[in-house]
Amino acid sequence: MSLNIAVLMDPIEHIKIKKDSSIAMLRAAQARGHKLWYLEQHDLFVRDGVACGDMAELSVFEDSEKWFERGDKQTRALSTVDVILMRKDPPFDMNFVYTTYILEKAEQAGVLVVNKPQSLRDCNEKFFATHFAHCMVPTLISADMRKLRAFVHEQHDAIVKPLDGMGGTGIFRLVAGGPNIGATLETLTLNGTLPIMAQRYIPEIKDGDKRILMIDGEPVPYGLSRIPQGDEVRGNLAAGGIGEPRELTDRERWIAAEVGPELKKRGLIFVGLDVIGDYLTEVNVTSPTCIREIDAHYHYGIADRLIACIEARRRG
Repeated sequence: MSLNIAVLMDPIEHIKIKKDSSIAMLRAAQARGHKLWYLEQHDLFVRDGVACGDMAELSVFEDSEKWFERGDKQTRALSTVDVILMRKDPPFDMNFVYTTYILEKAEQAGVLVVNKPQSLRDCNEKFFATHFAHCMVPTLISADMRKLRAFVHEQHDAIVKPLDGMGGTGIFRLVAGGPNIGATLETLTLNGTLPIMAQRYIPEIKDGDKRILMIDGEPVPYGLSRIPQGDEVRGNLAAGGIGEPRELTDRERWIAAEVGPELKKRGLIFVGLDVIGDYLTEVNVTSPTCIREIDAHYHYGIADRLIACIEARRRG
């Protein structure tokens, strides 16, 4: 069964071809005989209640010099495709929210949107992790600087970060009695008006922040440990971390089993869990990455398995 699969993503000409997970998905879909379409956020619109888009036919290639070919844009109802891969990176701003409204209309017209638009809105990648607090270290979400100061003092060593960041941006390590606690909290909370997340520091970060990919609630058996370099506390690849593929541990499989049923229930088909040591830290639902790095080592065919799962969903 050949499908029309549209991808909504950041400009394809600017992606990092060796690492990009979206291109891996598109190549897998094309190899399985599906027709591809390309959209960016500004191509979406609603006319008389119908979700539409200015979309272009897309072909992708295993070529680092020419990795795609795009046709002319055609104005079409989104209901003319079978699947939309929502792969727009954060920031999760109001434009992102409006995009989910349009995609929800497409979903109501019968399109399978991966991931489900309502769940993209509901499941903030930091906040959603607190649904599984038994898998986490002590965590506080608050805008109150007194509470945040008290938490740092109580834990002695803590990480604080914005709720809407990605790639390790805005993450700070605070130690009780340190000189910059007040200034850091004032900056992150916008002087006590914006909630942030504080978590007990996990020393095992030195061994890596592992990304575990989940397909329809089930874990890929291999993950990518993103290891901080030098005196950096962030393992994110965008912050200079080095990726090292590794098999999942028993504890990581347990965490995946705890989280997986809720992901499946919410229509979150492709998700990245972040685990440091024995603890869940984030649940990434917007545009999870690391397919290419894991598959380069283990040849598991992550993108192909994802597209096969999407095909099964469409068959119902």
